[in-house]
Amino acid sequence: MTAKLKFVSAMLIFGSIGIFVKNINIPSAEIVQWRTIIGSIFLLLVFVIKKKPIDYTGVKRNWIPLIIAGIVLGGGWAFLFEAFQHTSVGVATMLYYCAPIIVFSLAPVIFKEKVTTQQVIGIAAAVIGMLIVNLVGTRVGEFSSGALYALIAALLYAALMIVNKYIHEVSGLESTFVQLIVAALIMTIYCFATTGKLLYLPAGKDILLISILGILHTGIAFSMYITAMKHLSGQNISLFSYIDPASALIFAFIFLEESLKWYQILGAILIFGGTLFSQMKKYNIKDLGGQDDG
Repeated sequence: MTAKLKFVSAMLIFGSIGIFVKNINIPSAEIVQWRTIIGSIFLLLVFVIKKKPIDYTGVKRNWIPLIIAGIVLGGGWAFLFEAFQHTSVGVATMLYYCAPIIVFSLAPVIFKEKVTTQQVIGIAAAVIGMLIVNLVGTRVGEFSSGALYALIAALLYAALMIVNKYIHEVSGLESTFVQLIVAALIMTIYCFATTGKLLYLPAGKDILLISILGILHTGIAFSMYITAMKHLSGQNISLFSYIDPASALIFAFIFLEESLKWYQILGAILIFGGTLFSQMKKYNIKDLGGQDDG
């Protein structure tokens, strides 16, 4: 599977997260704690089944960015899930995706990447689409706390994207595994400090929903996301990331019956259209074959 296909697939899976989180009846921090724990266990089983040894030398060499990435990962998810509880999934996810704008803006400075006119037009269309979805028809103060949580999550998500570009000589699977372990430890410490409990035990349907969140949305999708990110430019990461909020808007409309007004549809079209336009070019046979990154 090519890096771009992996990344797009991960974005579509991420787009459905809000549907599950909205239906889990435990606090956001505990949801993230369970998500990181289950995701870590799932990836550990993958290592065991594949009989693939962990490259401890590579992990040790990258321990600083891996720890930082794990911390911002757990914090970002916690703020995003809290945002879901205070505003609609569509609005929270769209605001969360201010992060790619930050990365796109910083890419020429941090990653020394060139920005083309086509990419600027594409990202501009995506940004306009996001603004339309969030601002048109919105009353002052309508989603104050939810918006704040989502924007904090966006800052942490941007930091995650940037930090992961500095992790080298470690496979996507190993990088994901270490980051999830760090995030699980951080969230466990936080939950214990705030609730006095090391682990909150879910019940009923929450067990199934949290399991799906941990295995599909974390173990599988996040591994694809981290692996693909290593082979994509900062601009590509930023632009493809808009598939997540656009799909989240559609999923929320279908499964959560959140209102989808004409201007939100227009915004989603601009987000998808801008993303696709930025990637349009003349492909040769080698490009069509893609990059096999394992």
